[in-house]
Amino acid sequence: MSTNVSVSHVGICVSDLERSMRFYCDGLGFAPGIRFDVGSEFAATLEIDGDAKVTSQFVSRDGLSIELLHYATGSVHGTPSASRNQLGFTHLSLIVDDVDAVAARLVEHGGRVVEPTRTRIENPDGSVNDFVFVADPDGVRVELMKLAGS
Repeated sequence: MSTNVSVSHVGICVSDLERSMRFYCDGLGFAPGIRFDVGSEFAATLEIDGDAKVTSQFVSRDGLSIELLHYATGSVHGTPSASRNQLGFTHLSLIVDDVDAVAARLVEHGGRVVEPTRTRIENPDGSVNDFVFVADPDGVRVELMKLAGS
C-alpha cells in the first residue's frame, strides 16, 4: 500500500501575534496568508483542556509556510530551546546575501542577535561562510547563513 505525504507547514506558538508578524513579514519578507480564529472545537487537536480561543495566522515564503499560533485564552508556557542539542524544534535556517544586514533588520523588527553564535569560517580558497543566530521576539532561533558560492 502506498501513502502520499507532502509537507504542509511548521507551527510556532507566539505570545504577541502582531509583534511576530512584524518580525517574520517585515523583517524576513514572509507574506501574510490565511488567518483563522478557532475555538474549543480544536481543543483536542491543540492538546489543551477547556475553552480555547486561538488565532492561526499563516505566513509564507519560498514555498515554506509557518503557522503562527496565538492563544487569546489560557496561558502559553515554556521557552524555546536555546540549544541545538535539545530535543525538538531547534531553529529555522535561512540563506542570506548579507548576514549583518539581515540581522540588523531583524533587530529593528523585534529580534535579538545571539552574539555567541557568530561564526565565520574561511575556506581553503579564501572564501568565507558566515553564520549567526537571531532570536525572534519569543526566543525562537533563526539561523542566518551566507555560504561561499551562494
